[in-house]
Amino acid sequence: MEQDPSPLFAIGADLGERFAKQAVALLGNAPVSYGKAAIVGTSGDMQHGDAVIHPRLDAPMRAASGGGEAVITSNLKVGAVGTSIDLPLGHKDNPWSFDHFDTMTLCVPDDPAPHEIVMFLAYSDVGRPIPRCGKGPVST
Repeated sequence: MEQDPSPLFAIGADLGERFAKQAVALLGNAPVSYGKAAIVGTSGDMQHGDAVIHPRLDAPMRAASGGGEAVITSNLKVGAVGTSIDLPLGHKDNPWSFDHFDTMTLCVPDDPAPHEIVMFLAYSDVGRPIPRCGKGPVST
C-alpha cells in the first residue's frame, strides 16, 4: 500500500456516496445512530484505514442520516483474513445519549487480503433495548 494515504480520502467519500443512502433506505425509519469501522489488511497500516473512514466519509453519512451534530463513532484495526471488528454506534445528534451507545461485531470471513481494506458503515433507527445507563454525564 502507498505510504501517502491521501488518495484514499476520495475513496472514502465515494463509498459514502454509494452506500450511505442505501443503508438508510433499508432501515425504513429515520436513523438516530450511526457508526463506521475498517479493517486494513496486513500489508497496510492504520493510517490507510483512517484515510478511508475519517476525512471525507462523514459528509455523505451525515447527509444520508438527515444531519448529525455528534462525532461519528468509529473503530479500525489491522488484521488478517477473517479478522472481526466491533463497530460502535452512537446517537447522531447527542453524544451523551447512553441509550444509543451500542456495538456490533462484524466479520467478512475471507477478507481483508493483505493489500485490501474492508470498510463498514452502519445506521440504527432505535437505541439499545432496555437501556439503564442514564441520560448524560454523571456529576460527582
